[in-house]
This record gives sequence, C-alpha cells and structure tokens, in this order.
Amino acid sequence: MIVLAAQGIPQLPDLTQPSQIMQFGSEILRLFLILIGLVGVLGMAIALLSFSLFSLRKDAPEPGIFIGEWVVRYSALLRGLQHTALVLIILIVGFFLCTTLANRYHFWEQARVTQVAESVAGDRLEQTAPQVRYTIQEPLSYNRQVGNRIVKVEEKRTVNRLLAINGSQVQVSIMQASDPQKNDRNIYLVDFAAEYQVINRLKDTDNFILEVPPPNGYSLLQNFKVEQNGTRLEPTNPGEYTFPVRLPSNTETRFRVTYQAQGASRWVYNANGQLLSNFRLSVLANFPNADFASGVVPTEAKPEGKGTRFTWIFDDNVSVLNPFGVFTATGTIRNTGILPRLLLLAPAIFLWWLLLLYFSIPMKLKDVAITGGIFFATILALTYLSRIINPQLAWTIVSLILLTLAWGLGRNLRTSLAAFICTIAGAVIPILGLLVPYSGLTLSIAGLLSAIWLAVLNWYGWYPRQQ
Repeated sequence: MIVLAAQGIPQLPDLTQPSQIMQFGSEILRLFLILIGLVGVLGMAIALLSFSLFSLRKDAPEPGIFIGEWVVRYSALLRGLQHTALVLIILIVGFFLCTTLANRYHFWEQARVTQVAESVAGDRLEQTAPQVRYTIQEPLSYNRQVGNRIVKVEEKRTVNRLLAINGSQVQVSIMQASDPQKNDRNIYLVDFAAEYQVINRLKDTDNFILEVPPPNGYSLLQNFKVEQNGTRLEPTNPGEYTFPVRLPSNTETRFRVTYQAQGASRWVYNANGQLLSNFRLSVLANFPNADFASGVVPTEAKPEGKGTRFTWIFDDNVSVLNPFGVFTATGTIRNTGILPRLLLLAPAIFLWWLLLLYFSIPMKLKDVAITGGIFFATILALTYLSRIINPQLAWTIVSLILLTLAWGLGRNLRTSLAAFICTIAGAVIPILGLLVPYSGLTLSIAGLLSAIWLAVLNWYGWYPRQQ
C-alpha cells in the first residue's frame, strides 16, 4: 500500500507559507501606491473645483450654485464610499484568512487520513494452502528431422501432478499488539494449527512430496512443525518446506501443521486455486474492530471474549479465487472537505449578513468594523474547535456567542431584535446549512427567512431603523 503525503488545497492562498507572504506583501505595497496616487489626483480635483466655485460665485452665481450642489453630492458619495472601502477591506482580509484556514484544515484532514492509512499499511500475513505433489512419466511423441527424413520420436517426460486434499480443519488465533518500531501501527501475533486429510486413490504411486509454504510477510516465525499421523516430518533439505511422505494406495493419512508468527495487521488464507472440500476455517480475532477481509463473507461471525470468531465452512467443492481472512477495521473518517468548503464561502456569508444589517438597522463605520471582526473571529474559533469536537456542536456554541454580541448592535429593543433576527437568517443558519448533510434545504430556509424579514420590515410598517 502506497501512502501519499498530506497536501493542502492547490492554487489557494496560504499566508502561512513564506513565499506567499512575500507575494501578498508586494501586492499590498503596489495597491497602496496606487491608492496614494488616486487620493492625490482626487485631492487635486477637489482643489480645482473649490477654486472654480470661488471664482464663479463672484461672476456667475447660477453656475456656482450648480457646481456647489455637485460638490455637496460628491462629498456625500465619498462618505458612502467609506463604508464600501471598509467592507472591501474586511472582505479581502477575511478572504485571505479563510483561504489560509481552509488550506490548513484541509492539510490537517489529509494528515489524519494518512495517519489512519499508515496504521494499517504494509504487507499481510498470507498462508497458502499446502500441496501434495507427485511425479509421473508421461509419454511424449514429436517429429524430428534426421538428414532428409522426418523421424517420429517417442520418449517419456517427468510431469508433476497434485493430489487433492480431501479435508481441511484450520484453527487460527490472532492477538494484536503495537509495532515496536512504530507506535502508531499494530502487528498480529498468530497461532496457527491446521489438519489436512489426504487419500491416495492412485494405484501405481505411493511416494509424494508435501509442500507446506510458510506464511508470506512474516517478521518472525517460530515452532514451525509438520506431522503425519502424530510423527514429525523432516524437510527434504534444511531451510526448505518440502517433506517426503509415503502413502500406499487406497489409504488415508492426516497432516498437521502448527506454528507461531508475527507480521502485518492482516491475515488471509489463500487456497491457491485449489478446490476446497470439507473445508473449515475458524479465526479467533482477540481484539476489537476486527472484520473479514477480501469480500468472502464468513459463514458465521459471533463475538467471543474481547473479539470476534469468524468461521468459513465449505462442505462441498468450492473454488475461492481471492484470499480471505481478517483485518483490523479502522474508524471511518466522514464529512471530510466540509469545513474547507465553508471557509471558502465564509466571505460571501459575511456579505449576506452585512447587507441584511444595512437594510435593517443604522450601521456606523465602527459597527461595520466590529461586526467584521466578530464574524471572522467566530469562523476562526469554529475552525479550531472542529478539530476536537463535532463541527455542528462547535457552531452551536460559537453561534450563541455571536447572537449575544449581535444583540448589542441595536440602540433600543427593536433594533436589537432586528440585529438578532438578521444574525440568525444571515449568519447562523447559512453556516449551519454548510455543516449539515441537507445544505440546500437549510440554505433555502435561510434565504426565505431573510426575504420574509425584509418584506415584513419594509412593507408592513415595522421600522426598527428609525430610532
């Protein structure tokens, strides 16, 4: 299993990166110089208009009055632009804050997924079914050219054949322990015991080779022993796992294989393409969160002790292509990507909420600035609280603080209630809608509530804006 390193969201501003901080600073400096130039040009224009107004008041009173009204309206427009500029500054700063938080949270989610994947990554302990092999002399004929003639050659060749295993009774007990090399990874301690029944139905062959491969992927294998009817067998060559056996025709014998091994946190049994007959595999996983592997559903799975016993029973002939066994199931990581999506949409939600406030209550510059600070502070609190508790619960706690502070926007009971309703419709419900599965329904409810509030406010005679 290949575990990729955790990465952030590509092409998204992240102000925790030094290169992006330098780039952002250079852009701010460039915009600041442009703003100074615009302010200088605007000041010169206002000075020229004032000088023209002073001259026209002496010689042409009617044009002077017209220009004076234009200057007054322009000054009012400039005062309105103060709110626009402040809102734009809050949105820009909030956007970079939210993109940085979204990148950090996405990186944290990926790191958590990677950590869980690494806890079960690695090889597997795979036990392959044994084979009883014998050789026969098989006639072979072929044509061969000798000089100018085609000569038919007949000879014999040695061919390997397999004797069927008539019954398998496999008992496996697995304990789970921490990997001494990596504390965040588990290993399996396996106690394996299997008994195989073999019947020789051949008439002219009684010498066989029993092949019992050790488990693949083990880090430690001990007490490996093979017995025939209670007698221990010795391998053909030291270090090999082939055992010569003698089995007369029409006789039955039993082989027993036992060992203890430790290895990766997955144990499977591989039939190696053989037909399984009278097969029974019982695996006792003495640890929680055990589950069956490779999609071969066990015949029976029931709790036993601290874990679960899985049993596969095949009375008649069956072919199992995939290895089957048990592994440790990790906790499911759900709802990934929800917080990064919410953070990217947070500036738009803030603008929605601010527009409701502008249409509902009088807003001064300091009110807009404080409102923006409170909103993005709650977003910051939600982001980091969601790492330790459920995001919905975290927003419930944070939204109570937001509603309490929003009540202070009003100068009397009506305006405070209006700010409270605007906060529910414009901030609390939209953010909650992006945290729950039914986002579309929740956001539509928030939009309907906002429209109803503005209609009641402006069409039915309730005017909290008037203080």
